[in-house]
Amino acid sequence: MTSALRKLTEAEYLESEETSPVKREYVDGFVYPLHAQAGETGKHGKIAAALFAQLYLAARQKGCWAFSSDLRVRVSGGPKYYYPDVLVTCEDISDEARYAEAPCLIVEVLSETTRATDLGDKIRAYQSLPSLQGYLLVDTDVRAVRLFTREGEGWREGYWEGEGVVELPCVNVAVTLAEIYAGTRVESF
Repeated sequence: MTSALRKLTEAEYLESEETSPVKREYVDGFVYPLHAQAGETGKHGKIAAALFAQLYLAARQKGCWAFSSDLRVRVSGGPKYYYPDVLVTCEDISDEARYAEAPCLIVEVLSETTRATDLGDKIRAYQSLPSLQGYLLVDTDVRAVRLFTREGEGWREGYWEGEGVVELPCVNVAVTLAEIYAGTRVESF
């Protein structure tokens, strides 16, 4: 038995992730199981699927790929590995790839168990990726989304609640809040 407090090397994490029964994120040598993956709600799944569906064909038309929560993102400077709900990348991804290193758009659908990390550590980590053009956060309690888009060396933050059209960078897709929340009972404020 290994102590949960023992740091793993990046190689140990990648090797052990191959046989792990649960998805785990890796941050500065420590491994964190994604408990939320096993018990996500229907609305979380509907929202993530709606966004993936909107992004997949647009990505393919530009020679890029959209992935649901099965492909990790590697963030150097730690390193860190996260499983976003949806990611778009234009890098060459092999069939055997376990992670992307140059995503251009990342989507996180907030849940009770991931909200603090998605709004804190992940924003800073993702914004350090030179390839990233946009980071979309989608609330599951109310109809509200927040989009961070790269502008030169900085980031611009946009916020929509209730209704509206969100222009997603990288693949240039316009998505309405009605499309994002289709089939859910998520209400406006």
